[in-house]
Amino acid sequence: MTSRIFKHTFKQGIQGIMRNRTMSLASIGSVASVLVILGLVLMVILNVNAISMSTKETFDEIFVYLDDHISNQRIRQIGEEISSIEGTLAVVYQSKEYALNQMKEEWGEDGRLLEGLVNNPLPNTYVVQLVDVSYASRVISLIEQKDGIEEVKYYKDIVERLIATADFIQYFGMVVILILLLVSIFIIQNTIKITVASRKIEIELMQYIGASNGFVRGPFIFEGIVLGLLGSLLAIVIVLNGYDYLVSFTNEKMFAMLSFYLIPAQNIAFDFLIIFMTIGVGIGILGSIVSLKKFLNV
Repeated sequence: MTSRIFKHTFKQGIQGIMRNRTMSLASIGSVASVLVILGLVLMVILNVNAISMSTKETFDEIFVYLDDHISNQRIRQIGEEISSIEGTLAVVYQSKEYALNQMKEEWGEDGRLLEGLVNNPLPNTYVVQLVDVSYASRVISLIEQKDGIEEVKYYKDIVERLIATADFIQYFGMVVILILLLVSIFIIQNTIKITVASRKIEIELMQYIGASNGFVRGPFIFEGIVLGLLGSLLAIVIVLNGYDYLVSFTNEKMFAMLSFYLIPAQNIAFDFLIIFMTIGVGIGILGSIVSLKKFLNV
């Protein structure tokens, strides 16, 4: 019995798709288009988050410049005092000699210009890493109260702007994604509606002779699943191939200019496949159910 129902559902669903080829192709193309845009939005969100986290790690450090006239003992005491402050993850001491050597290396061939310096103008420094940026204000306030501190530097504005930008893109992206999903459901719904209208008399006869609601709904839900699935597979091929080409074309140039890479396509391919197929099948089912409930009342 179950096998017969499945065969009927499969046969009628395929016939519905073939009977309305033009609309079916339009639905597949429309769903694919929506999911391609959805994929682009997700790519932007993922890469912005990755860039934000990478840049945040670079700037999310407090630089504590020490007074030149304090003793080595006081330097060690300051390091211990900073380490004991809640919210500090690590405290690393950088001597002025180390800082100067680092600068020479960064300058490359021009580093020899620094060899003629009579006095090292760079300060002894503690680099403080935080557990989280939420501790920044309190940690800085406590450090500034200590004796022997010349200056405390923290790129607070840059970090806060990065976090605000990433949050805005996430929220905006989620709104766009929700709108796109609603559009996809609407597309599937209208495709199923046309099939329902063309078979309304047949469906009424099936109901009249006692066919269950599930038996009537089955082929249309199957049709929605197939359309959504085909649209999602087409979208994943377009998105991943297009994104892979973009990554291979731009990554070397982007790293040279901005010191970061886009996320490689292979790192997200499986996740995107699952997401797209789930969304495709989901909007197919929802579109079919909404269409059937609204227009057939079965």
